[in-house]
Amino acid sequence: MDDFSRFQAMVDQSERIVFFGGAGMSTESGIPDFRSEDGLYRQEYDYPPETVISATFFHRHPEVFFRFYRERMLCLTAQPNVGHLKLAELEEKGKLQAVVTQNIDGLHQFAGNKNVLELHGSVHRNHCLQCGKFFSAQFILESDGIPLCPCGGTIKPDVVLYEESLDSQTITRSVDAISTADLLIVGGTSLAVYPAAGLIDYYRGSRLVLINRTPTSADARADLILRGNIGELLGRLVVL
Repeated sequence: MDDFSRFQAMVDQSERIVFFGGAGMSTESGIPDFRSEDGLYRQEYDYPPETVISATFFHRHPEVFFRFYRERMLCLTAQPNVGHLKLAELEEKGKLQAVVTQNIDGLHQFAGNKNVLELHGSVHRNHCLQCGKFFSAQFILESDGIPLCPCGGTIKPDVVLYEESLDSQTITRSVDAISTADLLIVGGTSLAVYPAAGLIDYYRGSRLVLINRTPTSADARADLILRGNIGELLGRLVVL
């Protein structure tokens, strides 16, 4: 039995699947990742990207932050790829219990997934720091300079910046989902960003599948490793 057939068999035999995904899940939808050859960390800017998307930089240099954010992190024309759609199909059939994602693009929800745990927040939620009023991502994209609320407050995207903590409720729900999964699919992530990457340590089952184009820190623990594009491989699954 080849590796993909083994993967298909695991999916067929599982009823509490959890998918844990990273930036590679969205690159096939045209959204750049951070660490590949063409990723944001490899490109030239006046400041390193990890500095620009820190909480300190946001508060000290908001205009520069928002210029970078609009140009490099807001990709509102992106559409779910075949991998996103397959995960939504698995959820609809009652086999997928949760998607735990490091991505902030909302593509899992656009594909149809309902139980999506966004570890790093979402570009689609934006709130005034002064009065709490909600604003859409389109509003942020179309605003000039620092986006301001009518009350005068700065509007902040609901994304977790460097120096900020992950939402505790999202962490708790992610741990619960992963610890009770009978199949954990980890895809499109280098597992280099903590504390998010450490969540897979809560999986205690015997079906840990890693799908990534390059090796990860968890390869030695995996029950199955598939090399390739995550969307393409997920798209080949037949959901019974």
